Amino acid sequence: MSTYGRAAEESAFVRTYMLTRGRTKPRHLLALETVLEAGQGRPGPAQAEECGEILALCRERRRSVVELAGRLGRPVTAVKILVSDLLDSDALVLPLTQSYADTGAGSGEPPRFEWRLDFMKGSSHGTTFPLPA
Repeated sequence: MSTYGRAAEESAFVRTYMLTRGRTKPRHLLALETVLEAGQGRPGPAQAEECGEILALCRERRRSVVELAGRLGRPVTAVKILVSDLLDSDALVLPLTQSYADTGAGSGEPPRFEWRLDFMKGSSHGTTFPLPA
């Protein structure tokens, strides 16, 4: 490897170390596919400039952790640490999706596994069925 390549590689490592202030683990458990959106809070004054870039991207539309890492060209772990900081300051939030129960998708008929359990017990909503021998 050339001297220039080695220096660039070491510089990128040092920059990432400085970016996370030496931290190696995020405070929040975040998966690669965790979706984030901009919140009402503001990032602290001591946060890295990448935090501003993360917020700008999330203001455009919801973004996943892995998409943010790709857009910033930073290691996923470093982005998770920055995202954790932004979550702590409420600058980013995890949007809650409507639960399955709230959609009405299961109304009317009980879920399939309950129906099968009733069937195996010998009844399905008052109707008896012979069990196979």
